[in-house]
Amino acid sequence: MSIQKEWLDFLREQYPVGSRIKLREMGSDDPCPIKPGATGTLQYIDDMGTFFVAWDNGRGLGLVIGQDSFTVSPPPLQTLKLYMPLTVGYYVNEDGCGWSDEEYTMGTSEAVGCAPQIINALRSEHRWLENAGPEEMERGLMAYYDELDGVERKVQSYWLTAEVRDGRLWGVAECRVRGELTPDELQALKDDVEGQAADGLGENFEQRGIRIGDEQEVYVHLWQSEGWSIQTEQERFGPEQAQDGPRQVQGGLELA
Repeated sequence: MSIQKEWLDFLREQYPVGSRIKLREMGSDDPCPIKPGATGTLQYIDDMGTFFVAWDNGRGLGLVIGQDSFTVSPPPLQTLKLYMPLTVGYYVNEDGCGWSDEEYTMGTSEAVGCAPQIINALRSEHRWLENAGPEEMERGLMAYYDELDGVERKVQSYWLTAEVRDGRLWGVAECRVRGELTPDELQALKDDVEGQAADGLGENFEQRGIRIGDEQEVYVHLWQSEGWSIQTEQERFGPEQAQDGPRQVQGGLELA
């Protein structure tokens, strides 16, 4: 027998897959119960509201609110990286007669050589957030996400940076995420990052010259109108996992 859809939706929203479970006491008559104090990871909540848990001792056994007493802690925060191609432009001094009107695009290996300065410049570009208030400092560019949806709840923060990968310099959105994003949520996050790269922070950033050495300045474009896309690490580079190792976060809610 299933429970009301509204209650089920609430449970699944409040306690996403990956939440950590700690058992206080099993109230059901299972012939081989899980011992109090055992911990595990939430796999899913079925249509009856049963919490199915992968216990750290290797067992798999469900818990029922009202019968079993347990606590639920939020899933660990993980890092999700979204990669986008960037270009590095520069101007030349034409025979000492002044700088060219045309911007030239730097080659791949030359751009990689500028990576430290570009990464530092992107870090500095975010420093204006320090004067915008505590939420902006904690959430970065997510502070300007204007939808009340799963992305707003699951993505704690994201920042724009750069990274050398496979011999090329890429723009990167480093996102701190709690739980799993649905395909629609991932696309909404990508759309927001694209907006920041094209019209937000990226638009301001590409107008600031970055000093390379004593004489050269370069201009970095995180977005281009052609040949541009934004992808996860797995989508862009293959089978490698896009998230770093989990980090336990304090907090939780006791259920009985």
